[in-house]
Amino acid sequence: MEAIQLFNKNETFNGFYVMLMVNRLQMLYFFLIMPSFLIHSYMIWVIIAVGILSQLNILLLSKWFLTRISSEGYNGFVQLFGKKLVRLLSFIGLFFILLKLFVIMLGFSEMVQIFMFPATDSNWLIVFILLSSLYVAWKGVEKTIRFVVISFLCTFWMFLFFAFFFFPPIAQLSDLYPIIPMEFSASSWKGIFLILSSFSGPEFLVFLGPWFKTNNKTFRYLSYGNALTVIQYVFLYMASLFYFGSNYLSKSQFPIVTMARYFQNPVIERIDMVMLSLELFNIVFAVSIFLLLFYGASKIANGKMERPPSRAGFLFSVFIILIGMVLVNEWIWKSDEKQVILLNLQILAGSLSYLVVPIILVVVMKIKGVNKHETAKEDG
Repeated sequence: MEAIQLFNKNETFNGFYVMLMVNRLQMLYFFLIMPSFLIHSYMIWVIIAVGILSQLNILLLSKWFLTRISSEGYNGFVQLFGKKLVRLLSFIGLFFILLKLFVIMLGFSEMVQIFMFPATDSNWLIVFILLSSLYVAWKGVEKTIRFVVISFLCTFWMFLFFAFFFFPPIAQLSDLYPIIPMEFSASSWKGIFLILSSFSGPEFLVFLGPWFKTNNKTFRYLSYGNALTVIQYVFLYMASLFYFGSNYLSKSQFPIVTMARYFQNPVIERIDMVMLSLELFNIVFAVSIFLLLFYGASKIANGKMERPPSRAGFLFSVFIILIGMVLVNEWIWKSDEKQVILLNLQILAGSLSYLVVPIILVVVMKIKGVNKHETAKEDG
């Protein structure tokens, strides 16, 4: 089997790339459907509160990135947990990666099918997106990280379109009432977990530590990315409240894209199609990262880290993901009832991983005596 240069490290990236990756990994499929799950206007404060909680997680993650062992990758985790436990944790991590991949890909493919290609089988859309992501991931971790700049420039500004909904006659201040909850229903609690899961994603960056510079600016850039996400979530949710109102918000399956169809432009007739096309860049970036993480985790779980990455092995792992995704699409996602179960599972899994991973790392580092004296001294 011919080796492939997937995980070679020839350079390290500064905090600017970390900031972009945090924001893009947080702005995936869930932000497009979030308003229809939140419904009540007082959930604006929940978004802000969860954003602050996410900032605490960011602080814990920054402590990991400041240590010497974070730059050692697999060997650093072995120093903390030991080989056997690292293999077990990698095996568990495969489930979280697959689940996030399935929800992102299947959800976005369904959206593209509904708004752009209603006559196209969603399985072909899945194949197209996965092949595009495979092309990016094939270039290796370094090129994939660089791709985040393209993803960010193509997508981050799109939320500004929705500023239109903040002006009369569409916007009415009464749409934001009540600002204080009188009671918390089961849907409100589900909304909290959905928001927490939507902020997840930065925890996966701990496995890319060798490619990031370790300096005291890391926390600052991680915070910038998280803060930008909070602004975008609040902005889009308020716009959706002004457009739909609390009473009708839950009636739309994809409120953000539906709102985009409202825009009228003499040059571009369907703004929603343009936005979905550009959002594809972000999906491809995220899926590429998860493909690389899945292959790396599978090598660790199988105890084959001593062998160099192979073309056949990487292609086989992507093929397994493709087969699994098509089966899940046919057996689960196309059924509304089963789709809700998968979404709820990802909501819980995303919330759990984002809360647990930073805490475990910091606690184990404390137990092992990893402190600032073992922090790498690197400028840039």
